[in-house]
Amino acid sequence: MKNLIKTLLACALLICGANSKTLREGVLKVATEGTFSPFSYYNDKNELVGYDVDVARAVAEKLGLKIEFLTAPWDAMLAAFDAGKADAVFNQVSITDERKKKYEYSVPYTVVYGAIIVHKDNNDIKSFEDLKGKKNADSATSNWAQVAKKYGAQNVTVDSFAKSMELLIARRVDTVVRDNTVFYDFLKQRPDAPIKIAAKLKDVDYSAAIVQKGNKELADQINKALNELKAEGKLKEISLKYFGKDVSE
Repeated sequence: MKNLIKTLLACALLICGANSKTLREGVLKVATEGTFSPFSYYNDKNELVGYDVDVARAVAEKLGLKIEFLTAPWDAMLAAFDAGKADAVFNQVSITDERKKKYEYSVPYTVVYGAIIVHKDNNDIKSFEDLKGKKNADSATSNWAQVAKKYGAQNVTVDSFAKSMELLIARRVDTVVRDNTVFYDFLKQRPDAPIKIAAKLKDVDYSAAIVQKGNKELADQINKALNELKAEGKLKEISLKYFGKDVSE
């Protein structure tokens, strides 16, 4: 009788997981870049770490699943995911209408907004409208450079975010326009840096995990796990670990 019950339970699990390779194998296969600090990167011990990596691990633990990571540059990573080599992507995937047509999104676990970073002694800039005529440091092709230009800033071209921050700290430029997560990451590494956020864009973007289109079962399970992790304060804990601020809400 016990064997019969076990057999029936096993069959039920297989039926429930018929559309989910993850449930059948007991493994959550996650695609991520591995070169995108502080979200997904290899540390000096060659361990895969980062905000998104820790969130993915916490989700897998909630679901009672083992976790395996597939790492590759962005385009190759998405191509591998599209080919079915991973169950989900945890890699700061922004929620867009175009991507919604192709993928199932989880609930967001990162809130991203544009911010004006200034020297701590600069009290002249209080809104994006105040960028007019100001010198803003950024790479020539950066989306944030275009945002600053839209508000009338003059772009001082640099080849890296680190260089733009050097110019700002030296007060050779007035502003650096970037998203809040980049700012918090920099400040976490250099807590004594004389910088601050002077203004924020009203519009915000959200990042979430994605799964294959039609795999509502897995998306719902990830959503449940993320909601529980948020309620328990785990997402905040992971966020503070990497940013010193809560970027999960």
